[in-house]
Amino acid sequence: MIDGVKVKNLKVISDERGRLMEILRSDEDLFTKFGQVYMTTAYPGVVKAWHYHKHQTDNMSVVKGMMKIVLYDDREGSKTKGEVNQFFVGEYNPILVSIPEMVYHGFKCISETEAIVINIPTNIFNYKEPDEFRIDPHKNDIPYDWSRKDG
Repeated sequence: MIDGVKVKNLKVISDERGRLMEILRSDEDLFTKFGQVYMTTAYPGVVKAWHYHKHQTDNMSVVKGMMKIVLYDDREGSKTKGEVNQFFVGEYNPILVSIPEMVYHGFKCISETEAIVINIPTNIFNYKEPDEFRIDPHKNDIPYDWSRKDG
């Protein structure tokens, strides 16, 4: 596991009315601070990658569909520099992935319908000076291929 990455299994509580799933609580070790909560989606087969933040941790969970969330550690001096982590997150695997600052990350919708990600970053988005640094999802030095692995 990439140094600083944390994964939390999420508990779904169901009854005849529907279901409830807590994603992140302020009284757990995983929580550091609150910035904002937002939702983003991807259509089937779409890759949204790669980016990192210098000053925030992302806390991502998928509440509809399935996503492949991939992380890459390119941090100088990190004991896990060069490591790739891949998580299959969503309705069939409800987890929270906590992604530390300076770790590249992205996701691909692997379900047959649009997938919905809820992100709870530690900082608010600064529209004038975004803490978001991007590279091309396919043409880069990250040792990862977004294509489906059949077999």
